[in-house]
Amino acid sequence: MKKMISAEAIASKLHDGMTIMIGGFMANGAPEGLINILLAHNIKDITLITTDTGTPTTGSGRLISERRIKKLFASHVGTNPETGNQMNASELDVELVPQGTLAERIRAGGAGLGGILTPTGLGTLVAENKQVITVDGEGFLLEKPLHADLAFIRGSIVDTKGNVFYKKTTQNFNPLMATAADLVIVEAEALVDVGQIEPECIHTPGLFVDYIYQGGK
Repeated sequence: MKKMISAEAIASKLHDGMTIMIGGFMANGAPEGLINILLAHNIKDITLITTDTGTPTTGSGRLISERRIKKLFASHVGTNPETGNQMNASELDVELVPQGTLAERIRAGGAGLGGILTPTGLGTLVAENKQVITVDGEGFLLEKPLHADLAFIRGSIVDTKGNVFYKKTTQNFNPLMATAADLVIVEAEALVDVGQIEPECIHTPGLFVDYIYQGGK
């Protein structure tokens, strides 16, 4: 139980200008309770790394609606009109990243790699100001790793040592993000004793998880 943390203790670790990864895909698997803490404590000027911005009322999209985000890395923003409005008004700096590239950049950040090489985006706006490296006569974009000060993820079942199991598609970007941040907090949908998750069912080992929060929505 040493990893359990309260909302107040989480708030003490937050500050304006942080780079934060938030799991979820269309808010499925998003840590809504942890997002509530960001909103409640008026944390702003955030650099947000997330696969998409959900809707104005779900997932990390709520942070967009409340204008807490300064810079956004995402692969899809079309379901949240507020993201497009702020982007078009030059109020939000958005870097749209192909989804596979986004996943690999986060993985590279977690693995300590210097970046990845991908042909995706060559000849498009994605390639602007990026280095092209030739391998065996073929061009590849050098995409640099993504790393965060903090990762907020959500687990379907979490044991008291922080081992995490994700049900079905709630897994999405959560396991990758758990490897690529200085501080990782998992919101537990259900908390169980060690041994109640079969070892082969653990998606995120507890060594990646610093704290467990169980506060719900």
